[in-house]
This record gives sequence, C-alpha cells and structure tokens, in this order.
Amino acid sequence: MKKTVLMAAMFVAMLFGASGQGWAASLVANIDVSSQTMTVRYGASVYRWSVSTARKGYITPRGSYRPQRTARMWYSRKYDMSPMPHSVFFRGGYAIHGTGAVRQLGRPASHGCVRLHPTNAAAFYAMVRQAGFGNTRIVVTN
Repeated sequence: MKKTVLMAAMFVAMLFGASGQGWAASLVANIDVSSQTMTVRYGASVYRWSVSTARKGYITPRGSYRPQRTARMWYSRKYDMSPMPHSVFFRGGYAIHGTGAVRQLGRPASHGCVRLHPTNAAAFYAMVRQAGFGNTRIVVTN
C-alpha cells in the first residue's frame, strides 16, 4: 500500500513538473546574417523583421545564446554614447536593440550589434522580459 501511494505521488510530481515547464512559453530569435532578417517565434506567434548586422570590418558573432541582460535604454560608451533603446545583450557588448537608422535596415550597417526598427525592438524586449532569460534563445547564423 505504501509503495503504491509513493508511486502515485511520484507520478503526480513528474506530471506537474513536466507540464509546468510546458506552460513557460519559449522564445526563439533566429538572426540570419545573409538575409538580414530576424525571425521570432514566441508561443504560436511568428514575426519576421528586417535587421542590420555588422558592416564590413566588423563582426556579428555567430552561435546560440541566452540573453545576459536587458536595458530599456543604453548608451554605447564604445561608440560615442550612441543610443541603444530596448537592448537585449546576448554576448558581452553585443545586443539586439532599436535604431534610428531605419533606412539602413535590411543591409549590414552596424558595428556588430543586431539593429531593429524601434517598434520591433520594443516588442522583442517585452517578449524577452515576459518569457525570461532561461526560456529565450538567440541564434545567429549565416
């Protein structure tokens, strides 16, 4: 009897533990440097936005990352205090953030960050904050 109750309790714990992870919506941002696009999958929603990544002489690091930190507004100390609204930092000083240079979106133009239209940057920032760093993956590929 004790063994049956213990087994039932373990089954319920596993069931709730597994479904609890299923409740957390995962957020995946795929940045394709060759097409200068970012495809965001959040729950059942999919967004595709134009971006600007590193121009000639600079790099946007390839790989799979988790967000390291966010900043509603950040100013780049390295590049003349340039504004970086709705920043999601994914590797050191590299971030996905809004830009005022919206006419350059769709072609390489940055020092390595992933630039987005300010509206899209605000939306992505909100998604990351809602989903959480542990449930967010940023993948940068060619």
